[in-house]
Amino acid sequence: MSRFVVNNQEYSLADFKQFIKSAEQVHIEPQVLSLLADNRLALNELLAKSDRPVYGVNTGFGKLSNVVISPEDQLDLQINLLRSHAAGVGTPLDDDTVRLALLLKVISLSQGYSGVRPEVVALLAAMINKSLLPVVPSQGSVGASGDLAPLAHLCLPLIGEGAIRLAGEDLPAAEAFAKHGLEPLTLQPKEGLALINGTQVSTAIGVLGAIKLGNLVKAADIIGALSLDGLMGTPAPFTEEVHRLKRHAGQRDSAANLRTLTKGSAIRESHRQDDQRVQDIYSLRCMPQIHGSCRDAGEFATNQLVNEANSVSDNPLVFAAEGRIISAGHFHGEVTAMACDLGAIAAAELASISERRIFALTAGNYGLPPFLVANPGLNSGFMMVQVTAAALVSENKTLTHPASVDSIPTGADQEDHVPMSPWAARKLLTVIANLENVLAIEYLLACQAIDFRDGLESGKGAMAAHRLLRAKVSRLEHDRVLHPDMVAAAELIASGALVEAVESVVQLR
Repeated sequence: MSRFVVNNQEYSLADFKQFIKSAEQVHIEPQVLSLLADNRLALNELLAKSDRPVYGVNTGFGKLSNVVISPEDQLDLQINLLRSHAAGVGTPLDDDTVRLALLLKVISLSQGYSGVRPEVVALLAAMINKSLLPVVPSQGSVGASGDLAPLAHLCLPLIGEGAIRLAGEDLPAAEAFAKHGLEPLTLQPKEGLALINGTQVSTAIGVLGAIKLGNLVKAADIIGALSLDGLMGTPAPFTEEVHRLKRHAGQRDSAANLRTLTKGSAIRESHRQDDQRVQDIYSLRCMPQIHGSCRDAGEFATNQLVNEANSVSDNPLVFAAEGRIISAGHFHGEVTAMACDLGAIAAAELASISERRIFALTAGNYGLPPFLVANPGLNSGFMMVQVTAAALVSENKTLTHPASVDSIPTGADQEDHVPMSPWAARKLLTVIANLENVLAIEYLLACQAIDFRDGLESGKGAMAAHRLLRAKVSRLEHDRVLHPDMVAAAELIASGALVEAVESVVQLR
């Protein structure tokens, strides 16, 4: 079985994708465990040498930070923190999100600035490796001081409390631990605080969104190329020298993909002469500009999310070498919130331009029958799927209102500006799910339009996509229930099978 090695290196989106895809085991290198032991020893020495207030060690939390906690109560303080902050509600997070959130917590703590013992990080890794996934409600966090409520639920099992999802069944954490030979911990000063401070839940959701979006920007180019030939458009606007005049990498990559996908198209050759159109509609002609902008926005958002996933997001921070404990604000999820908001905007725009091509494909123009079906009138064909696409695109317009510009003070005004990063992340996944369904509809229609082109084929790359769909979904000859077709097309897109099939015959950027 492959391993995810924790050794305080920089991890990439591809690393996180592989961790999820292959259910990798987490291995923590010995030097990391040694670093954690040294950091904990330094914290203990700092605490022994001074009786000054250290936030969350000998003080209360938030607005209660001016309350001094006596030495005999400091262990209870950490337990009370986890219990009191486990106040989430809503549908539990899915298994992939929980696994990744546990991993990101391991990565953050392993860098040796939180003062936690090696046993804490080792137990988090053991939970991943034994598939002991905590039940984490999805709602109840504003993203500062980090993802407090969801992280409390995530980490309650470390003290033998909370619930764990095991083989599809929710069990008390203590029972699940006992079945796998694990012992809960008695948390030491600061460890409970280190567990619930941070952005790991919202960032995990955002990273999963980034993985999905990276697949969908390529899928949009593939499906857009099919629509171009289905509507008998021209690839001339994608010419390389045209796009040298713009400095945007995403635009150039999208234009290159569209050229590659339609290269050698017999459909294009069939109307090269005597075509009365001077210019195509924007949703065809401007694909590189629009798809490319979404690519660039998605790449920036992805980089921000990956940076956050690699970061320390605790407070206070223990600088062992300098003998200092510094309170700061690394738990604040502003970076994650803004990145997810931007990713959602990119996904919504890809869906928006896709719906316009869907509309064009159903309008009965360019030699295509209305709603892409024989005997229109008797048959409604693809009439209603355009309505579905319109509904999803309209939902996205509401969902892409940025969460990061909202703030509501919490903690008796101690946390007076919060980022709403968990909501930004969850919205991102909803917008992406809508995008997958909109692209699935366009995929169905574009392939149907190709089928009306008298046996002529598009380019080699585009036709690989056509063959993939036709292996699952037959041509629409007369009205039938379309929902199964939409589900099948969406699965080909979301699973990455569409991109994989095309990239087996042509190289995409």
